[in-house]
Amino acid sequence: MAEKRKFYITTPIYYTNGLPHIGHTYSTIVCDTIRRYRRMLGYDVVMTTGTDEHGVNVERSARKAGVPESEFVAKMAAEWRALWDELGIQGDEFIRTTDLKHAHTVQWLFKLCRENGYVYPGHYTGQYCIHDNAYVDVQPDPRTVSAAYGLRVTTSARR
Repeated sequence: MAEKRKFYITTPIYYTNGLPHIGHTYSTIVCDTIRRYRRMLGYDVVMTTGTDEHGVNVERSARKAGVPESEFVAKMAAEWRALWDELGIQGDEFIRTTDLKHAHTVQWLFKLCRENGYVYPGHYTGQYCIHDNAYVDVQPDPRTVSAAYGLRVTTSARR
């Protein structure tokens, strides 16, 4: 018997600073639809989804809710899983970035990248918008605001 061809698909890993909304649901339904279709074609499919439980916005949301971050992200992750269950979406892997398995996997991958020359010393300075979770291409002016949200950006330097 021939071995099934592999197919991997992943949703974004969603920030746990709030409840899922229609955009998150759309992305996940699209991935689930592709997963089901590929399985019908005979592929061995693995779909990964999950939650990113780190970041300034997650920290701020937990503080605003008046609960410890660990409690806040556990509650949010449970809400995400409950929604996917309600919609009949069954990812093969649900990753929480606070899980020990995830930490070990990241350490392994980082070490592999470093050993193969993909991690090297450098310096970057730029304007960073915590609401976009991205560096933005703007002039370093304290009055500068993010185009997406109209919020002030900060200068961040990384080594």
